[in-house]
Amino acid sequence: MLRHTRFLFLTIVTLALLAGAVSVLAQEGGTLQLVRDRGKLICGVNQELLGFGYLDPNTSEIVGFDIDFCRAYAAAIFGEASAATLELNVVSTQNRLTALAAGEIDVLVRNTTWTLTRDTENALDFGPTNFYDGQTLMVRVGEGLEDNWDALNGVTICSTAGTTTEKNITDAMNARGLQFELLTFESTADTMSAFVDGRCDVETSDRSQLVALRAAQADPAAYYIWRENISKEPLGPVYRQNDSQFADIINWTTYGLIQAEEFGITSANLDQFLRQDGENDEAYTARVGAQIARFLDGSLGIGGKLGLANDFMANVIRAVGNYGEIFERHLGADGLGMARGYNALWSQGGLQYAPAWR
Repeated sequence: MLRHTRFLFLTIVTLALLAGAVSVLAQEGGTLQLVRDRGKLICGVNQELLGFGYLDPNTSEIVGFDIDFCRAYAAAIFGEASAATLELNVVSTQNRLTALAAGEIDVLVRNTTWTLTRDTENALDFGPTNFYDGQTLMVRVGEGLEDNWDALNGVTICSTAGTTTEKNITDAMNARGLQFELLTFESTADTMSAFVDGRCDVETSDRSQLVALRAAQADPAAYYIWRENISKEPLGPVYRQNDSQFADIINWTTYGLIQAEEFGITSANLDQFLRQDGENDEAYTARVGAQIARFLDGSLGIGGKLGLANDFMANVIRAVGNYGEIFERHLGADGLGMARGYNALWSQGGLQYAPAWR
């Protein structure tokens, strides 16, 4: 316990010192200026989670839902998302927060749950929730553990170290008076391998991660994911605190992707909503409406209030599409086959909602 306490103390002190050093840099011009001077955005990501951040063996490129948000932020700042404007820096579950606090990355988009402790102890801030998730359990079919808490007494449970899932499952089992052994591993891949190899009876993680991990198995039907969630897991981008301009850019680019879906603007029909050659302000506004003109136009747009081009959202949508396109491409019908659920637009029964763009 003493060793653990010392480690925790040193970690907090280190984070505070790192955050202080980066804070000085931020005060001298902010992360936006650092990114522009460097010529590229550095985004901290995962590369082993299918659907969210995954190293595609066929292309040797990291792709996924989270990666497209990195690409959106690069397009917002530089007008395009390319290897020249975006660097994906793979970070682990254990070092993701320290890497951000130390300035090794500019923004973290890696399945990171927004919690009070992370928000207050690490000198970091969380942006809008771009994926509403929940922790649940995965078991092997036929072992009698499906949706049955009583059957879990005496089981071994696998989880990834350094995540909220360790504490959540411990709370859930203790609350029910169930005995269990918890095995933790450094990476999600190692956790899944241990479960598949039979070292544990149950694997626990965010539902989206379990769906992705099951889909990557040779026989996905051999595994069952519980219907019940045992926690709320709001996931989204993370950045250093006390840098309001950069925070605004991350926040409003995220909201802009949701707003684009609300407007029905996609990467395929974007040009229909842009100003045509020879079209004056009055004619353009009459054709698309004042709200879309403020959202997309280089003259009537309001992106300049963020320190970006007035029409930055046009560049973002051209690069990655709207929120719905990103979801369907990686997690929905064209990806893991997940339902939108809480991640549907507010107008369709979900929680995704963009503040007023004016």
